[in-house]
Amino acid sequence: MKKLQNYLFGAGVALLMSGLFASCKKDDQPPTAGKNIAEIVSTDASFSLLKKAVDKAGLGSALSSGSLTVFAPDNDAFAASGINEAALNSLTAEQVANILQYHVVATKVVSGSVPVSDTVNTLLGTNVYASKNANGVFVNGIKVKSADILATNGVIHVIEKVLLPPAQTIAEIVSDDTELSLLLVAVVRAGLAGAVSGKAKFTVFAPTNAAFIAAGFSDAAAINAAPVAAVASIVKAHLFGTNVFASDLINGQKVATLESGKSLLVGTTPPSVKIDGSSNPVSNIVLTGVNIIATNGVIHKIDRVLQ
Repeated sequence: MKKLQNYLFGAGVALLMSGLFASCKKDDQPPTAGKNIAEIVSTDASFSLLKKAVDKAGLGSALSSGSLTVFAPDNDAFAASGINEAALNSLTAEQVANILQYHVVATKVVSGSVPVSDTVNTLLGTNVYASKNANGVFVNGIKVKSADILATNGVIHVIEKVLLPPAQTIAEIVSDDTELSLLLVAVVRAGLAGAVSGKAKFTVFAPTNAAFIAAGFSDAAAINAAPVAAVASIVKAHLFGTNVFASDLINGQKVATLESGKSLLVGTTPPSVKIDGSSNPVSNIVLTGVNIIATNGVIHKIDRVLQ
């Protein structure tokens, strides 16, 4: 509950997201029994918690008109996110509205129009990350489990968990995480702190302090003693300029990093990355540190420095 409150207060008042996607050939399919989105939510028992949230936030009218896409958490999704009726009742109407409006795109986007990987910004600049691959369709790394429920005013996609708007940039998250303090030193030494603070859609494979120590950087002094170019090369090899969630990882795929000439080779059993062509062991993704969402990308903690 504390984590939920932190997200809510940090995110501010999230408004309807601007639409960035084109319409799809499925648009001519008949809407569900001639109902708008609010009516579908109100009459489907699997959305009973979502209906309570809509009523509390006073968003029924907003979901009854226009042309919208709603990434809709059903009751199971609320449960998977640790949010029950008591938790909803403990929140203010404004706080509930913040959560719900973060699930809405201000245009109709059927599943066939979701890109391989792209970012949608809220009117306040908060990013939502959409992707489509062999694993399915995802938003913020959360799977769409039932797509294209058509309404008279748009479309509903049922998702597996509730979306919570991020409150911090990558740089701020790294700064606050004591397990990543050596990575912070390396980012500053490399002169990349500004880059991971600004608007973008980075993915960071973030070595923990233990990973840096195992790589020979015993403390901050050791990193600061290394040549700037060498540290920058290491840091850039852990970054690439698009959003990649755990759900987007495909075994054997190669992704170009920000370090020229270096690509990461992905493994999925277990989830891991390594520099393509390197003879070093893979860097495993720490399962307790996966899909850490920032306003400008996503972080995955790893147990080895990529070299």
